Amino acid sequence: MIAKILFPLCFLIFCFQAVFSQQLSGRVIYRATNQIMIRIDSTDMSPDEIAEAHEIMQKPWQRDFILTFSKTESNWRQIETLDGASSPSADQGLTISLSGSGNEILYKNLANTRYVQEQEFMGKEFLIQDDLEPINWQLMNETKRIGDYMAQKAIFNRLVEVHRFSSEMVEMESGQDTLQIEAWFTPDIPVSHGPENYYGLPGLILEIHNGGRSYYFQKIELNPDSDQIVIQTPKRGKIVTRKAFEAMQEESIKQMNNRYQGKQGEGSKIRIGG
Repeated sequence: MIAKILFPLCFLIFCFQAVFSQQLSGRVIYRATNQIMIRIDSTDMSPDEIAEAHEIMQKPWQRDFILTFSKTESNWRQIETLDGASSPSADQGLTISLSGSGNEILYKNLANTRYVQEQEFMGKEFLIQDDLEPINWQLMNETKRIGDYMAQKAIFNRLVEVHRFSSEMVEMESGQDTLQIEAWFTPDIPVSHGPENYYGLPGLILEIHNGGRSYYFQKIELNPDSDQIVIQTPKRGKIVTRKAFEAMQEESIKQMNNRYQGKQGEGSKIRIGG
């Protein structure tokens, strides 16, 4: 008798969860922080100037972002601030420019594993269209509470291109490094979305640590009644693939390398995308 009652009850719960998952939508606010660490080696800078530059760079840069999602689609963009969030800089020797526009949208479609991203580069607007990179997540046994949700840890390693000035500050060196990405996701919200291009976990990603940048969950609004969720597909800019866009970035780095070739002691200007 009990078995006859439990079976339909479990079936109803399963159906409810499936319907809830299919209809789930919402908005998540994240806070991004960047810890900027750049080696300074310039004979034109006094010890006091170098110490001041290090102090400025060690202050975390913060911006807020919003992820708007349905079951299979999402938009990711920066939340514009009234104060303009000025970039840290050090006069005479080192200037840091943090790029990023609140109008730029990243669209992800998990059903066909494609993305479209508006991106400004060298004063021009581009529309990057390509496949989402597959992420080989490794689920860990660690858990912690983030807000009202229980989150589980996941990691993956990837090779990244790195560009740094030589110790003599006369040329820019290129190479590869292994970066471990750490994510915390909650199965309580059964969608596979996350900040930036991160996706593919069995629950919403609430926290990401990616080298010097981290994203922290702030608040969420699920299935809002008063303000309907609208997912936009970006349309602004010249259409390029990810490979073509990265080739343009590489060419820009080569030009920077040539610009600083043989100019030891004149300091450096680094641009960090964000």
